[in-house]
Amino acid sequence: MMKALVIDDEPYAREELIDLLLDCGGVEIIGSGGNAIEGLKMINSLKPEVVFLDIQMPQITGIELLSMLDPDTMPKVVFVTAYDDYAIKAFEDNAFDYLLKPVEQARLQKTLTKLKRELRQPDYTPLLSEMLELIPCSGHHRILLLSPADIELAFSDLSGVHVVTKETRATTQLTLKILEEKTPLIRCHRQYLVHPQAIREIKLLENGLAEITTLHGQQVPVSRRYLKEIKDRFGLS
Repeated sequence: MMKALVIDDEPYAREELIDLLLDCGGVEIIGSGGNAIEGLKMINSLKPEVVFLDIQMPQITGIELLSMLDPDTMPKVVFVTAYDDYAIKAFEDNAFDYLLKPVEQARLQKTLTKLKRELRQPDYTPLLSEMLELIPCSGHHRILLLSPADIELAFSDLSGVHVVTKETRATTQLTLKILEEKTPLIRCHRQYLVHPQAIREIKLLENGLAEITTLHGQQVPVSRRYLKEIKDRFGLS
């Protein structure tokens, strides 16, 4: 059975697609959500094989959500849209396929047939390079959309991945790897990223270690592995 998520902000459209998928057979619906924030969280936690993703959603579109996924572990993504104009964009952004609303069962069956064939070929690796314009985060009972330019550092601990700005600290469903690849943040430690424009001091410690002080006084560790790269970046010997 193919494990699938359905993400669409229109409840009726979401339920209709789920019914069509179940009628086609061979698909297990492991979850559904009404926006990209819910979708990102479910993709990271449930690990679906395929996501049927609406494009036009509030705050974060389906195309923007696709760019936030780790290309090494992301599922197949089938865009669902009411507009032909999005079809070309879907393939430019490495979607597996697209379906036009209202979804026809015969067309859906063709997509499922292709999906089953592709899922038997584990070497498929989508390529995503688009930089993120906003970082979706949660904090203090609200959803935050933070600009990468405002983030001084990001770090991971047992409770997740966190980003820190001048004014707030928030948790994101994005991985450090995605933040490193798709924002200006650079690696300084296995568990830390820092924005190079936020660095105000690099204090050299014993054993080849260092500590960064950011523009607004955050202390960020630097491991031996990444110290040379950071020094080279600023032309330091």
